[in-house]
Amino acid sequence: MSRVQMTVEFHLDVAHWMDDFPEGNPNRRLHGHSYLGTLIMEGPIDAQRGVLLEYQELMDKLSPILNHFDHRLLNELEGLAVPSTELLAQQLFEKCKTEIPEVVGVELFRPTMGMKVRYPAPKV
Repeated sequence: MSRVQMTVEFHLDVAHWMDDFPEGNPNRRLHGHSYLGTLIMEGPIDAQRGVLLEYQELMDKLSPILNHFDHRLLNELEGLAVPSTELLAQQLFEKCKTEIPEVVGVELFRPTMGMKVRYPAPKV
């Protein structure tokens, strides 16, 4: 049976502060980030429908997860007491994997910094 990898891009706008950064570090203050994200899925192509996942079915599962984080103060969300990009990617992955078993990874990209985080890290 043929396997395929599929990605879906999304965006999130979030705010947070980082208590554990040193005094004077701008990350200690309330600030926001815009992320471009990629949900990475993998699996067999359904022989009857010819797809890994039907797009609307995927979005019906993904949209509520993204809405949980989008335009939120991450410090207020359960499990994000330390609201780093790395831990945000981990939470997104775990929530998506629960609803969408084909998920194998989540990437968050901050274009203004050129920084990308992928969870879980790809096996080398």
